[in-house]
Formats: sequence, structure tokens, C-alpha cells
Amino acid sequence: MKENLSTVDPMAKQYDIDDLYKGIISGDRARLSRAITLVESKKKEHQILASALLKRCMPHTGKSRRVGISGSPGVGKSTFIEHLGKMIVENDQQLAILAIDPSSQVTKGSILGDKTRMQELSRHANVFIRPSPAGETLGGIARRTRESMLLCEAAGFDYTIIETVGVGQSEITVRHLVDFFILLLLPGAGDDLQGIKKGIVEIADLILINKADGDQIDVAHKTVGFYSSAVHLLRAREDQWTVPVKKCSGLTGDGLDKVIATLDHYFMDFSTAIGKRRQHQSQYWFESGLSDALKDHFFSIDGVAQKYKRLLNEVAQGRTNAFDAVDELMQSLLDKNS
Repeated sequence: MKENLSTVDPMAKQYDIDDLYKGIISGDRARLSRAITLVESKKKEHQILASALLKRCMPHTGKSRRVGISGSPGVGKSTFIEHLGKMIVENDQQLAILAIDPSSQVTKGSILGDKTRMQELSRHANVFIRPSPAGETLGGIARRTRESMLLCEAAGFDYTIIETVGVGQSEITVRHLVDFFILLLLPGAGDDLQGIKKGIVEIADLILINKADGDQIDVAHKTVGFYSSAVHLLRAREDQWTVPVKKCSGLTGDGLDKVIATLDHYFMDFSTAIGKRRQHQSQYWFESGLSDALKDHFFSIDGVAQKYKRLLNEVAQGRTNAFDAVDELMQSLLDKNS
């Protein structure tokens, strides 16, 4: 059935689900962009439309190589992705890049705008780049990155690269999205073993020492040796994949052919591991979606939002404790269902 909420929201006239669906599966970039804008909207009527669109697109998803790329600010993610992307599209493959940018605390929009930092790649006919602000979402990704990725897959992209914000060890949510996770580090990084025992390094499938050019080549070589030894201290992986540590230069392109070869090797020879990973990811997103839905439903109950704000203020001022506040708020749900 055709969804139409134009009588509720005049802006919804641009969201003809039939038109968007046909455009997406035919590879129309303009309609894909419009669809991503729809799924990113927080308006309830838009979310209803987005859900309907995603359900129609789901049979066309799952065929893309999903790759996550992270690293601290200044490590050269955008330059690296631009050169890697060129190598991908030179093989006549379609590439989608979902670039998650830090958000302005004033406008809540993207601060950096990766599309402007990948100008040559963004002009390529086989490339689609979508910058999105991280907003208040933790874990290095944006609020609807997963849905955006699925839409890109439905549009027929062979590769979907997710570039995370780059905020440090907390960036692990992307692991629940991708098949292969690349961590970029700077030459000389990681002088302390304690820094690699937990967090983002443990979830990497490939560690790259970027900016291995000029007078940094020797330092990069030493850093590769350090991490190559250190990864053996981490817990053995169930998929039996040995995490490679390599050096490269996103600026000159040196070493990127080995990155492509590593990706090809993993996707061709570890398809069973990828299948299991996607199963676990689906379970994660089911639980995450259920949690969000229950929370939205809870706060839609009459008076709950107001009571929540009151209790939050009372907890802050020490007039009640967190345990009693939770009990009182939950009583609202019990009263509603009694």
C-alpha cells in the first residue's frame, strides 16, 4: 500500500515511498540522498514512512562489502579513504561512503564535511558520499547509520565504507555494523602496552600505520613492529583471523594495494565468519531497536515526560535518590497497565 502523509505534514510530499523505492533500486543518487534524509528525521510521521521504505528495500540488501574505518583526528582518514576509494572504483565497483562528522554544539550539523575533503573522489560517477553529523550519538557513528547503510546496499553499491568520527577508544559501535574494521594509527603511536589491551584495538581486523612517508617512514616501520608483537597478547579470535599490521601512506598511496589485497582475502576466504558476524549484528540491532521502541513508548505515556524531568531535577539537587526516582517513574507504567 502506498504511504502518503502529505495531509499531515506538507514536507512529506517529497517522500513518495513508491518513487523513492524505485529510485533507490535503480541506483538514483538523488532519491537515495532524499531517502537517507528521511530515515535521519526525528519526526514521527517521517519515521513511519522510513520504516515502510526500509521494509521494501530489505530484500535488496546484504550484498555489499561493509568496511569501517576509524582513527583519531589528524590521522588522515579522509585522504586515506580518497586514495583507497580510487583504487576500488578503478576496478569498476560502486562505492558508497558514509562519513560521520563531529557535530557543532550550536547548529548540531557537521563541522568538517568530508565531501569537501574528498573532492576528486566525490566527482567520480561510481561514488556516493554522504556526510552525517554524529549529533549526540555515542560510538563514533550517527543516529541512523545502519539504516543509511542498508539503503546504500539496496542501491547496488559493492562497497560501503563507514568513516567514524574518530574520538578514541569508545568508538566500538561501528563493529556492530561492518564486516571488516580498519584502524588507522600515526607513526610513533602506542608507546604504552596498556593502551592497546582494551577498546578499539581489540576489535580491529586490520591495523594500519598511516602517514608512512617522508621522514616518518622509519618511525612507521618501528610502530608496525611494536603493534605486530603486541596484537599477539590479545585474546585469540574465534574466526582464526590473524590481524595484520601494515604501514601505508594515504597521501602517496604507498601500501594501499596491500590493503585491497587484505580486503579481498578476507571477503573471499572468511565468508563463514562474516555470515556469523552479521547474525550477531542483527541480534544486536534487534535488541537495540526494541530498547529504543520501549523507551519511546514509555515516554509517550501521559505525564511520564514531565515526571521524568521533575525527578531528574530532584536527583540532581539531592532531594531524592536515583533508586527511588526510578521506582516512582516505573510506577507510571504499572499504573497505566493496571
